[in-house]
This record gives sequence, C-alpha cells and structure tokens, in this order.
Amino acid sequence: MAVTKLLLALCVFPALAVAQFSPGALSKAHAKLDGPTHCTSCHIGGGGEHKLKCTGCHAEIKQRLTANQGLHPSLMGQTRRDDQCGKCHSEHNGEKFVPIRWDVSLEDFDHRKTGYPLEGGHNGLKCDRCHTPDRIPPAARKGILMKDLRRTYLGLSTACAACHEDKHKGQLGDKCERCHTVANTAAKWKDITRFDHSTAKYKLAGAHAKVECAKCHGALPSPNAASKVVRYTGIPFAQCADCHKDPHRGSFAAGCNSCHNEAAWKPARNTVSSFDHSKTKFPLLGKHAPATCDKCHKTSDFKAPVAHVQCKACHQDIHGGQFAARADSGDCASCHTADGWKSATYTVSSHAKSLYPLLGKHAAVACDKCHLPARAATLYKVRYQECLDCHRDPHAGQFADAEHGNRCESCHTVDRFQPAKFTLSRHNQTRFPLEGGHLAIACGDCHRKQPELHNAEAYKFTDLTCAGCHLDPHQPKVRGTDDRLVSSVKLVAAKASAGTACEVCHNSRTWRQVASFDHSKTRFALTGAHRGAACEECHRSTALSLGARKVVFQGAPLACIGCHEDVHAGQFAAMADGQGCESCHDNLKWKPGKFDHQRTSFSLAGAHHRVPCKDCHNTRKEVNGRMVVFYTPTPKDCVSCHGPKLKN
Repeated sequence: MAVTKLLLALCVFPALAVAQFSPGALSKAHAKLDGPTHCTSCHIGGGGEHKLKCTGCHAEIKQRLTANQGLHPSLMGQTRRDDQCGKCHSEHNGEKFVPIRWDVSLEDFDHRKTGYPLEGGHNGLKCDRCHTPDRIPPAARKGILMKDLRRTYLGLSTACAACHEDKHKGQLGDKCERCHTVANTAAKWKDITRFDHSTAKYKLAGAHAKVECAKCHGALPSPNAASKVVRYTGIPFAQCADCHKDPHRGSFAAGCNSCHNEAAWKPARNTVSSFDHSKTKFPLLGKHAPATCDKCHKTSDFKAPVAHVQCKACHQDIHGGQFAARADSGDCASCHTADGWKSATYTVSSHAKSLYPLLGKHAAVACDKCHLPARAATLYKVRYQECLDCHRDPHAGQFADAEHGNRCESCHTVDRFQPAKFTLSRHNQTRFPLEGGHLAIACGDCHRKQPELHNAEAYKFTDLTCAGCHLDPHQPKVRGTDDRLVSSVKLVAAKASAGTACEVCHNSRTWRQVASFDHSKTRFALTGAHRGAACEECHRSTALSLGARKVVFQGAPLACIGCHEDVHAGQFAAMADGQGCESCHDNLKWKPGKFDHQRTSFSLAGAHHRVPCKDCHNTRKEVNGRMVVFYTPTPKDCVSCHGPKLKN
C-alpha cells in the first residue's frame, strides 16, 4: 500500500520528484535555471537516459554545428546530439564550478581542429592577436550569449578583411587569396603574389612581361599624399599612346605596330608602309635585311645619298689595313659576303695565289691555327720562311748547329711529319753506319725520349760504343783477360779505355755468335774434349730480376772440380804431391787414365802389369746414393787377392 501511494504521488507531483533527485546546484552561468521548476528547461523527461537540449538555448553553437564550422563539429564527430555536450560541459557541481573542461593549454592547442589551420605568417601568433572583441562584427555579436566578449572565441570571420586592412580600397573585391598567400613568411605581403596577368583583360606579352608592376600601376588620386593606393582597375590600354610617349611626334599616321612590336621597340621593321628597298641601288640582302633604317640613314631625310660602293663606306676595316696593298684596296667583298662575316670565302685555292700556297697537311689546317684569333688584332701577314716560325722544335735544338741549321725539310715534308725521309743510305753517312743486326732495329729503339731533352728523342750521342745503348750483361765488367784481348784485336783507344770491349767476343750481326773469341789467350786454353764444350757448361748463369740472367766470366773456375763432380768421393783430395784429377786423367778423354802405379807403394811388376785395374780395385761403397769404387785402402798381400796355397 505504501509503494502504491508513492507512485501516485510521483505521477501527481513530478516537479517534486525531480527536486528530490537533483544531483546538485547549477553553476553561476545557469543559476537562473536552478530550482525544481526549471528541470525541463535543459532535460527531456520520460525515463531512460537523461536527454539534454543544450542547443535550444545555445543557438550560436547549433548554427556552427549545422554549418560545420569551428571547433565543435570536429569534437562531436558525425553524431551531433545534445547529449554529447556533457562530455566537456558538466553541471550540478555547485555555483562556483566552471562548466567548461579544457585540458590543453592555449600554446599546445591544435588550431586545425577549428577548420582554420594557422599557416605562414599566422603560425606562432598569440590567441589575443585575433580573438579580441573589436574583431567580432556587430551581426555576429547578437548571436553570442556570453556578454563578456573577451571570454569567447566565437564570432570571428575567416575572411582576410576581418583582421587586415584592404590596401586596394575595394578595387579587387574581398578575395585576397586570389593573389596572396600566407604560406611564405620570409617575404612581405606585397612580394607574395600569385596573380596571373594572363587572366586579366590585358595579357602581358613580349617586353611587357618584364616590366615592373609599378610602371603601369600608379597611385590613385588622393587628397592625402601620405596614404597612396595603387591603381589596378580603370587603366586605359587600347592604344600604345595610352602608356607610351610618341617619339616621332606625330610624324607617322600609321599606328606603332606598323613598325614595332611588343617583343622590343628596337629594331623596327625595315619596311615603312609599302617601301621596297630592292628597287633602290642597294637591295638589302643577307645580314643587311634585318638592319634598322637608322643604321644607314642617320637623318630623317631618306632621299639623301648613302655611300655603299665599298664595304668600308659603312664598316670599319678590322684588319688594320693589312690588305690595303692589294689590287682591290682590301675590299671586304673579296673574302666576305652579306650573308655573314663568318665564314669567309677565302679558300685553299685562294691561298695558292698568295706567297705561301697551302700544300700537303697544311691544306687541312684551320685558319686560326696560323692566324691566331685576336679579333681586330688578328695577324694575317705572318712569318712562314722557316718551319719553326709556326712549329715547335720537337728535337730540342739538336739540329740547330751550322751543319743542319734546323732545316726541317731535310728530313720531313709537308705531306706528313712521320715517317721522315731520312733513309738508311743517309744514316750510313753518319758516324754510326748501320750494319748487321742494327739494320733491323726500329729507330725508336735507339732514339729514345730523354728527360734532359725535355722528353724529346735523342739523335746526337757522345758515346757510340755498345755500352752507349746496351746494358752490360756481364756485370761486373769482364776485366783482366779482356785487357789483353783488347790489345790483341787492336780496338780503338776510346773503346779500350772505356772498358767496353764487346767487339772482342761479339759482332753486330748477332749477339750470341762468339766464334771469334780466342780462348787460348786466357788463363784456360781449351784443349781436348774442352774444345767441344758449350760456353754455358763452364760459364754458368744465375737468374736475376725481371727474367734476366747473370753469366759469370770473370772468376770462372780453373780446376776440374770447379765444373766436374768428384767420382772418387774425395779419396785423392789429400795426395802427397798436391795434384788433382790431372794426376790420372787428361782432357783428351776420361778413360783410360794416365796414372803411374810405380809411384805407389805397390809396384806393378811381372804378371801384375797386365791385370785390369778392376780386378784389384773392386771394393764398392755407397756414397750420397751412388756406388763408388774405393782405391784406398787396397790389400797388398797375395792371400787377399789369390787366396791361401793348398798343401799336398
């Protein structure tokens, strides 16, 4: 029964029920709505969620949500119900509570959420530079509920004129962004322009495209000289005279474009009206055609005669009178045409009529190789008597002596520098005739580049001996024996004193042919089997760097053991008489030996004289991997060879 009475009371007195369940007092801003009779001003009853109707009072917010402008649309997303207001604006928290939740500082606030990003010059500005009451237009103030406009961020327009003064005074409308941008902060407002003049009524073409804006856009008439306004509209442009002064002072009835164009005022067109210059004594051909009238007609009197018979009547002689002695007095037309100063019509055939006809390789040489280009100072009369007048001496003065006199033509021709015409027969007339193997040697093998001649090939040699070109393969130099040989073959004193006696053993036909060498004049005459031995068998070589080899001639061994192996394993190294192999052998042949057994302690007498050596000397031992016959000690008693005698 008690519950029934309570439900009946809530139905009869709903205001009383709301007052009983109020969560707390309202803030000062909503204080007039406090009390049990005003709940429905903000809440929609009926049970379920407590639905709000904030935009019923805050029409300025509703209008911005509808227009999708400002901060609130970005915060509420696509679902924009009044119930979402409570996320940031809480109530029933007491009179002193501020029902605005703002968790971000003004410095960290992302202005892009308002739909107006701060870019260029706007970036970094303090909030109060723009959000001030004086920038809120009167129409926008009426819809703002907050009376203290210093505390609101509503009411501002995104138009430039809302903050900035219109410097053009309404000439160009209120769409500043058509010409200006805020993106570049480094330049001034007047320097940041993206205006395209091609969209205007007067398109800029030719030289007009390079004219500064201020040349055409002057200041509007104003009583205040200090506040000048640039004029952008109402500028006449139908005739050239609207901007340009007539330099002809009305002399020509036709318009300026009959002789001039927008590309440049000068030069003007050659034809004035219908004048045909080809009917005069001097038709305008080649480079003369684009010449302006005033280049030849110095005054306005076009009937006054103009000298034109010779080029120098108008043109300066840039050659400084170098051709004045010619039959035509050096008239330009003999080498040039009206089509262009370069290239000239002076050809190789023309040059053939000069004092220096171009022959051989000279015919293909460009003019500026001899006549060095120096504009007006270019020389056409140059020295040509000697080759060295133009060419560098590649021989570094080796042929500058009185005998040759640097006469290049004695060895070379104008057809080509190489090969020279210095023949073998001419070389044989020099101090070094080419003979034998030298005949097949290329010139460059002897005439090599030398640093002391500035890297030029050497052609004059002070040393004509073999060592002057060839390295001595017998280092150290062969001496001693050679000194006697040099004298025997009667070499010239210069060669002998220089110690280069190559000719003693070698000749110019071939290096390896040394048959002329007389070994009998050395300390080791070749006799017997030695006569057939090859040189390399005694004069052995050792390898050097780069594949070269050193052959030993000086100090070659004289004893048998120096070349031959001791087959007796040193048994006779300490013979009493100090003799070596030659005590038993000679160089005619190794076997049989000439050993005298009578000089030993066992004389061969009687039947022993006919016994072969091997019958007694038959003891063999292995030495260094080979079997060697040992001669000492050999038994001397009969029993050792013949055995014991048997008794009867």
